[in-house]
Amino acid sequence: MAQSGEQFQMQRRKVLRKSPELWLYAVMAEFKAWGRCVAPTRQAATFGLLLAFAIIPTGARTATIDTEHLFGFTIGSDVGEVGEKEIEGSLTGRFGKQTGTYNAGSGTLSAESVPIANLRTEITAEVLGYGITGVTGLADQQYAAFGGLSADIRYQFLDRATAPFGFAVGAEPRWGRADDVTGQPGSQYSVDFVAAADWEPIRNRVVAAFNLLYQPETTRLKWTGTWSQQSTAGVAIAVMAQIKSGIFIGGEARYLRAYDGIGLQTLAGQGFFIGPTVYMQLSEKAWMAFAWSAQVAGEATTSVGSLDLVNFERRQARLLFGVNF
Repeated sequence: MAQSGEQFQMQRRKVLRKSPELWLYAVMAEFKAWGRCVAPTRQAATFGLLLAFAIIPTGARTATIDTEHLFGFTIGSDVGEVGEKEIEGSLTGRFGKQTGTYNAGSGTLSAESVPIANLRTEITAEVLGYGITGVTGLADQQYAAFGGLSADIRYQFLDRATAPFGFAVGAEPRWGRADDVTGQPGSQYSVDFVAAADWEPIRNRVVAAFNLLYQPETTRLKWTGTWSQQSTAGVAIAVMAQIKSGIFIGGEARYLRAYDGIGLQTLAGQGFFIGPTVYMQLSEKAWMAFAWSAQVAGEATTSVGSLDLVNFERRQARLLFGVNF
């Protein structure tokens, strides 16, 4: 006797409740089919899959979540324990403009410490490189050099262990030796301000984070001696799930607006980025994280198109790693 559609769905739900793995496979199949139908939004489908996986219950053992280095492009509210010291490094790549070849990369090495409760300090040196050929509006650049110095100060006001959510604010003043978009040599002065909140919808398994960002900068080009001022404002969200003790997967999304002037005077463009993130605790003292992000929507005020490839890039990737001692 044939089953009714309602009876079939009831049996299906019973099976999926008993087996989270089958639930995952079903979700993956749904997103895969949807991605074939809507190819331009395949990145969004992938991000949705990661968020769906983040809430799937499993029996894996989990550890206490520390959000200090958990994300790739988003910042967590945790700042570490008093007396903690750490060496950190990062490799960041930015790829793709309207035309030609655009590759920009930077590598950093940082020394971090927590001198008093709730206060995290960090000093960073940077190396940068550019490979720009045939990009409309940009001079060709092919070089690698010392990039500049920065100092990061972050203070935690609320701790998730004693409050409904964690909350911290930070400021990172930076001096750079090139314009970060064009790669032209010069002196660039900027400050990255951030307000970061995070909370755990599922304790020790799923964590979500939200950032408010403001990044004013001023640049004096070496070749022309001219000064320019820009700023970026935006929001970032991230969700990460601990699938095994010390191993997290999830995704991040950012909406950024670029302005002419440090006071957000004139809108120059906007971009929406989305992509996956993976974090691994390699040992008791070592960790590594990787994030990839693609611009899936945007608009520049000076060009026509569905992306802002004047102020931002088509794709971004970041590898982070560190050792505590």
